[in-house]
Amino acid sequence: MGQSSSSKQEESPELREVQSLAASTGALPSLQKAFSLLSDPQNKSVPVHSLKKCFELSLDNFESDYTVASKELSIMFSHLGTTIVDLFFPTDENGVNWIDFLRGYTKCCGRAVASTYFNNLLRVFSKTCSEAGLPVNLQFEQYDDDCKIGGSLSPREVLRLLLICWIFSWDSRSLKLNMGKSKGKCSLPDISHLLLSAIESCVESDHELDFWTSDVSDVDIQLMATKIHSWGLKTVPNLADCLAQFVHSRLCYLVTCENKSESSCSSAHDNPSSTSSDTSLLTSGRAWAISLTVRSPIYEEISKACFPSDDPDEKNENLIYRSSLHGKGLNRFWSNVDGYNGPLLVLISACEDASSARRWIIGALTHQGFENKELFYGNSGSLYTLSPIFNSLTSSGTEKNLVYSHLHPAGRLYDAHPKPVGIAFGGSIGNERIFIDEDFARVTIRHHAVDKTYRHGALFPNQGFLPVEAAVSEVEVWGLGGATAIKIQDSYKKRENLFTEQRRKVDLKTFANWEDSPEKLMMDMMSNPQAARREKR
Repeated sequence: MGQSSSSKQEESPELREVQSLAASTGALPSLQKAFSLLSDPQNKSVPVHSLKKCFELSLDNFESDYTVASKELSIMFSHLGTTIVDLFFPTDENGVNWIDFLRGYTKCCGRAVASTYFNNLLRVFSKTCSEAGLPVNLQFEQYDDDCKIGGSLSPREVLRLLLICWIFSWDSRSLKLNMGKSKGKCSLPDISHLLLSAIESCVESDHELDFWTSDVSDVDIQLMATKIHSWGLKTVPNLADCLAQFVHSRLCYLVTCENKSESSCSSAHDNPSSTSSDTSLLTSGRAWAISLTVRSPIYEEISKACFPSDDPDEKNENLIYRSSLHGKGLNRFWSNVDGYNGPLLVLISACEDASSARRWIIGALTHQGFENKELFYGNSGSLYTLSPIFNSLTSSGTEKNLVYSHLHPAGRLYDAHPKPVGIAFGGSIGNERIFIDEDFARVTIRHHAVDKTYRHGALFPNQGFLPVEAAVSEVEVWGLGGATAIKIQDSYKKRENLFTEQRRKVDLKTFANWEDSPEKLMMDMMSNPQAARREKR
C-alpha cells in the first residue's frame, strides 16, 4: 500500500499530517485499498490517466426535459476527470504518490467550512465548462486560506450547475447502495423551483419576475457570483457537499469494487424513468431540494424519494397519509399518523381560486410525531415553499410554537373558549402562520409578522400582509423516522385495535338478565326514589 513505500517516508511529519487529516474523515482504510489498486507497483504512484478515469461520467442514454442542458452536460462530463485531477491532485513524472493522493482527497472531502466546499464546487464547474468550450464568467483569487469569487452566471448556467450537483448526488448514492456499481436510469428531475429561488435571491428588488413561467432558464439576466454563493449557503447548504460526496464515492466505492471495468462509469440502463410516472407532491426534484437542507438520518430517508430504486414500493414505504388515497379530513389523517414517533414531512397543495391553474405547494418538517393537544409543541422544525419557488424557513429559536394539532375533545359537552380544531405551524392560537381546518378543505396562510418561531419569508409568490384562505387540493405526510418508527407505530396500532375489540365485547349472560341490568335499576329509582336499597352480596 501507499504507506509502505519506505520506512523513511512513514516517519515523515508530512505523511503523518496528511494521514491524520484523512483518518479524521473515516475514509483512510478505503483510501489505502484504492491506492493499492490504482498505483503502479514499480514507482508506487497512481498513473494520471487511471485517476482521471475514476471521475469520468458517461450519461449517454438518460431522459430529461432539459434538451439543451443535457447535451451540454454530456460534453462537460468528458472533461470532468481531468478537471478534478488538475485542481486537487498534484502530480509528478510518475503520477500521484501516496502523500499527494491523500492531500487531494482532503482538499475535496476533508473537514472544512461550507464556504470552502462551495468554492471548490464553483472552481470545478468553471474549469470544466471552459475545457468543454462553454466558458462562464467566473473569476477566482486564490489565497492561502480563502478564495474570493467574482463574476456572474446566467440562469441557464445556474441550471447547469444544479443539474450537475443532482447527478453527483445520484451517482454517489447509487454507488453506495449497489456496491460500487452505478445502476438505474438517470432521469433528471424538474428543479425549476430551485432555479427560481436562486434568481429571486440574486436579482434586484425592482426586477419583476414571473414565477409561473415554464422556461425560467431563458431569463436574460446576470446573477452575481457572490450572491449565488450567499444563496447557496443560506438556502441549500448541503449543495456544496455534492462534489465531496462524488469524489469520496468514486474513490471508496467505485475503485474498491471487484469488477472495476464494468463500473468505471455511470451508464443508464433500461429501467423506467423515476420522474415520468411521479404523481405525488413529493417529486424527485422537491425531495432533493429538501435533502439539501437536512442532515442524517433524515437525509437518508428522504433520499429514497430523491433517487427512487428499481423497486417502485421503496419510495412509497415512507408515505403515511395522502388525502386523495386515504380520504380528506382530520380524522382520516389522525388514523394514519397516530402512534408515529419520528420526523414527519407534511406537504400541502392549494390555490386561492379553485379554477386557477396556479397551484402552490408548501411543506412543514417536524422532528417528532403529532400529538392531540390544545397548545403548540415541538422542539425543532422547518417550513418550506416547494412550488413554484423553493425556500427553506428554519426555526428562529425565539419561540417554540412549531406544531399544533387538535381534534374534537372527547366527553366534553360545553367549552366557553374552545380551541381551534385542525393542524397549524407557527404563530399563536388564533393567529397561526399556517392553519388547516378539520375538513382539510381550506388552509389559511398569514404573514410572517405574526410568527416568531420560523424565519421570515413568503410562503407563496406575491403573498401580502393580509391572511389568505386557499382551497386545499392535496395533503401528504411522509415519515422520515426509518424502519424503527414504522415498527413502533405498527405495534401501537395493534395494541389500540386490541383495546377496541375488548371494549366491544359484551357479557351476554349479564345482558340477558333483566334483574341485574343497569336499565332496571334506573327505572326502579325513577319510580320510587325514596325506597331503601341494599346491594346484594
